[in-house]
Amino acid sequence: MVFFRAIFALFFILGVPCAWAQAPALDINAREAFILDSATNTVLFEKDADQPMSPSSMSKLMTMYMVFDALHSGRLKLTDTLPVSKHAWQQEGSRMFLKVGSRASVENLIRGVIVQSGNDAAVVLAEELGAGSEPAFADLMNAKAKELGLSESHFVNATGLPDPKHYSTARDLAILSLALLRDFPEYYHYFSERTFTYNGIKQGNRNPLLYRNMSVDGLKTGHTSTGGFGLAASSIRDGRRLVVVLNGMRDMQSRADEAAKAFDYGYREFGLYTIAKKDDILATPTVWLGENETVPIVVEKEALITLPRSDRRLMKATVSFYQPMAAPIKKGNIMGTLTITAPHMDPKILSLVAAQDVQQVGFFSRIFQKLGLLLNKVLG
Repeated sequence: MVFFRAIFALFFILGVPCAWAQAPALDINAREAFILDSATNTVLFEKDADQPMSPSSMSKLMTMYMVFDALHSGRLKLTDTLPVSKHAWQQEGSRMFLKVGSRASVENLIRGVIVQSGNDAAVVLAEELGAGSEPAFADLMNAKAKELGLSESHFVNATGLPDPKHYSTARDLAILSLALLRDFPEYYHYFSERTFTYNGIKQGNRNPLLYRNMSVDGLKTGHTSTGGFGLAASSIRDGRRLVVVLNGMRDMQSRADEAAKAFDYGYREFGLYTIAKKDDILATPTVWLGENETVPIVVEKEALITLPRSDRRLMKATVSFYQPMAAPIKKGNIMGTLTITAPHMDPKILSLVAAQDVQQVGFFSRIFQKLGLLLNKVLG
């Protein structure tokens, strides 16, 4: 076999989940900060992103993950009505204004948690899923958080009310935000609702970016005296989604302004580039003893990467493969690699696979081909 390598200078590029990308610095007035491109899991900016912090009402993202998971599995229905306990009714802080002893639908409770940040609504849902116990629900939250890879988070309640043992990080909240987007797209629309009225009381969504022309469609704000003002938010522009998590800001205005700055930075300084679409043929190696003389090789899915815009023209893509490939070949067999290099990033390597089956020729054809090869060696 002969090893082939082709290098192309590209103006678009492939991506897989990757680490830090280099770009101009961002001056942001937040104690903790994290910006992530959801398409490639590329970190665009981080500041004390692994520092344990009080997540305040951003904790309700974990509560909502549990609720959406129960809906998805059929353990809950949006039309189910749940009882309001005295414990839920007595919750401090923001409220949906539920009445003790009443019942509320799951869908209204979801809106009460997401739009109104209702602690009472969060506890009603927690008690339903925790067999009547908010601490039991917190145990379920922690088990699910571990499954999702939230390695630096621990929850003791469903609301985010301050507790020394209740903490998370900006990175973990970004991972959780992506999990909500990925796992429950059918319920994500609740995060973009601007107002909700219950018991005659109309309240607005506390996410300030929903009211700005920034294509933001979620997720959750938070505030405690220890954590300061925080926000986990997501925006989609021209088909590209970023997630921003900020915490430790001094007031609501700063929270809104710094979050807007973070999104503008991510979209302005970084680009999402495509090197190959699904089933694009990147090479056609020759085939030995095959019914076809060549086999097309492709990437299995759209190949994307996020990079600083200033690095775009310095990207390179290398296609590597051996030929001839021996038949039989099955569609999907790994046939080579695509390696992407650029400044400020580790090389990204993706497998290239056969785009179709290639059957082996019959017995007599194989004999003739082998004889021909031996003859060429003798004469050559």
